[in-house]
Amino acid sequence: MTFRLKTALSTGTALAALGLAGTAAAEPMTIGITQNNVGVDSYQTTYEQAFIEAAEADPDVEAVVLDAGGDVARQIAQMQDLIQQQVDAIIIWPTNGQAVVPVVRQAHQNGIPVIVTNSQIGEAGFDFIASFSGPDNITQGQYAAEMMCDCLGGSGRVVQISGQPGYTTAIERAQGFEERLPEACPDVELVETQPADWNREKAQRVMENFLTKYEDIDGVYSGDDNMGVGALNAAKAADRADELCFVGATNFAVGYEAMSRGEYYGSVYQSPVEDARNALATAIAVVEGEEVPFLNYFDTPKITEDTYEDFEKPVF
Repeated sequence: MTFRLKTALSTGTALAALGLAGTAAAEPMTIGITQNNVGVDSYQTTYEQAFIEAAEADPDVEAVVLDAGGDVARQIAQMQDLIQQQVDAIIIWPTNGQAVVPVVRQAHQNGIPVIVTNSQIGEAGFDFIASFSGPDNITQGQYAAEMMCDCLGGSGRVVQISGQPGYTTAIERAQGFEERLPEACPDVELVETQPADWNREKAQRVMENFLTKYEDIDGVYSGDDNMGVGALNAAKAADRADELCFVGATNFAVGYEAMSRGEYYGSVYQSPVEDARNALATAIAVVEGEEVPFLNYFDTPKITEDTYEDFEKPVF
């Protein structure tokens, strides 16, 4: 199998050859992927590793792997480069769901199917994509609201630490939580939301401000456990962790460990390995002319301090 890895850095684009084809008779399909920001957290790092391993294992696939480094302009340029290369399919993990719509349309107009992975693009681009592969982020937010209700016993005041503004996953997880919370427990009030950009240290600072501002909050919902543990650390430092319910929407190893210590109530179990494999399998199926669901979700169940032992500890 031929595999090409391209990583976009601020200084340019590096090309590394990771393997050579054996004696494959047929021309392999070329699948390009441009990712959001591999360096931002361990989930995306693990996703990339799993994607590379899955591509390497398939003799019919040649993969071109790019990372936008969180830069929308860079991702648009990477998309245009993949279009120019006339790859058979493009997988995009959007840095900004709205901003990438025009270049996704450009790929569609050039006859290249686009599969969106992990975080959906804006609705204006739905006509130009073959499929979305990833978690149902609205459902994840709803699950988090239900777990928060259970932890609080149906009443209380909560704050929300959301992900990166403009990022579809952050928007949808917040939407699911905010819509489900008043349905599941009308006596729980969401008093404020602040973003922390998926960053643990920033989430800790946001939580420090919440603790200073509010003496009577009972729970914290974070868009993922990376931020959730930042909030937990702030509460520990203020000696207020025992009085708060902590709920996340993607279970990280640090969240899993906090559950095992009884410090963190619940989250949603989401595997980056399954996420990556599902995206590649979806792209292959599209190239081969198979019918695939427009929303090709994989399962992301609830995980709590009472059930964490039923799940493997996340590797990220």
